[in-house]
Amino acid sequence: MVAEGEGARAERDLDRTVPNVARMNDYFLGGKDNFAVDREVADALLELAPEIKPMAEQMQDFRRRLVRYLLGEGVRQFLDLGSGLPTRDATHQIAHAVDGSARVVYVNTDLVVLAHARALLGGAPGTAVVDGCVTAAKALLADPSVRGLLDFDKPVGVLALGTLQFLPDVAGPYAGVREVMAALAPGSHLGIAHVVFDGRPDLAQPIVEIYQRVLSTEEDGARTTGDVLRYFDGLEAVAPGLVHLPRWRPDNPLAARAAGFMVGGAARKP
Repeated sequence: MVAEGEGARAERDLDRTVPNVARMNDYFLGGKDNFAVDREVADALLELAPEIKPMAEQMQDFRRRLVRYLLGEGVRQFLDLGSGLPTRDATHQIAHAVDGSARVVYVNTDLVVLAHARALLGGAPGTAVVDGCVTAAKALLADPSVRGLLDFDKPVGVLALGTLQFLPDVAGPYAGVREVMAALAPGSHLGIAHVVFDGRPDLAQPIVEIYQRVLSTEEDGARTTGDVLRYFDGLEAVAPGLVHLPRWRPDNPLAARAAGFMVGGAARKP
């Protein structure tokens, strides 16, 4: 992929006439940080697959359960890769509700997300926002804000929720995830939420084409459950494995019956 300058990114990310993935997700969640162009594209997706809207809520619920699980495993540091626009129950809010000393670094390349995250956090203790991506793992791991806040000699919870699906194989997401996990202490965990099309192959092409237009790319990040499992190579799976999001350690067993085509899971570095 060709590197993109900050000026070009700013023009793309902040242009109200160009749809933005983060703002579209905000719309799915019922937020107000979105524009007409975002809603237009989001509604086109909902026409194809109405379950996308509840899937956005499912991912937020999964985040809460995952962070609480990691806290229960003694993890007090989090590297949140590709987090979207800050919403209720952001990672640091979930963690700080249990332990105010927990530390969270948010990572994104989207200037809309970066600006909103910095405004929301306002220098909140134990948090940082970094312009970076897992596909540039070496630079991310060396970032002063990352190194200054996270102790790599202690377990870190790496969250990649709804972000890897936008990174095609050619960008090197598998290698990036492996490099990040290799740098962390034993007991670190990787948590993933990822759209898959195993059960809905009819949706793959039309949905991918819409996101290709939004992201101005011809590359395809669509994956199967088997493809997503590769991210956990060399790690120890946390039960119940990689499953439909509502089925991962549900607070309410009835919620596990919800529809959708996003899977999630976690694995531990031995």
